[in-house]
Amino acid sequence: MNIFVCIKPVPDPEKYGMLAIDRDTKRLIREGIPTIVNPADKNALEAALQIKEMVGGKVIVVSMAPLFSQDKLKECLAMGADEAYLLSDPAFGGADTYSTSYTLAKGIEKTGIEPDLVLAGNVSADGATSHVPSQLGEWLGLPHISNIDTISIDDGAAKVRKKMDENYINYKIKLPAVIGITIGTNKPRLISAMGVIRAKNKPLTVFARDDLDVDSELIGMIGSPTQAGELHSVDVERQAEELNGNPAELAEQIISILKRNGISVKN
Repeated sequence: MNIFVCIKPVPDPEKYGMLAIDRDTKRLIREGIPTIVNPADKNALEAALQIKEMVGGKVIVVSMAPLFSQDKLKECLAMGADEAYLLSDPAFGGADTYSTSYTLAKGIEKTGIEPDLVLAGNVSADGATSHVPSQLGEWLGLPHISNIDTISIDDGAAKVRKKMDENYINYKIKLPAVIGITIGTNKPRLISAMGVIRAKNKPLTVFARDDLDVDSELIGMIGSPTQAGELHSVDVERQAEELNGNPAELAEQIISILKRNGISVKN
């Protein structure tokens, strides 16, 4: 069974203070920002590894990201994935979910491996659109479903449980299919020292634009229907006034300031 898992390196939440946007291109400046594997994608990878352990096959990781993200794919290989493909080219930069899912679909096709199952995190930590699994299914011409927290394989079909606002719905989907795995649905396994050693001998292939059979009008910023508008900086400065006195005097001063600014205060 060939199980593809789409993963995305996202900025480390603990380093969000380092994030900045290029005012000319209106793109997030990712260089120099520490990244992690998107948490929901790690749940998807863990689900894929569990399926492999139950029914056999191999797990193939695919990601569209800058070249410096190879370490995140190696992390997935160390977790237990069998091979990895990185789609990396400046032409892919600035892509929205429509263009990203198109490029991922073309990357999967380029591997020459027929997918039996494609898993992806239901949502990314940096975009949170939840678009990619469904869009990827459309590009690949496969049935798709998202927000899944339980999955098992039985007789050529996936039995899944879809998480709703207040309940769950069980579905049975004929394979091949694309499935979006919800965040926190499992506990991703820890990487062992042996996993790191084995990862060094597992294939990691990089595909650039010229390696893929892509339409240049559908990739990167050019191929993205979603375009950033004007950037506006918010003035967060506040006027400060130092108050002195005992508690009763401070309260009177605060009330006076509020009234001076047109705020009604009841005594």
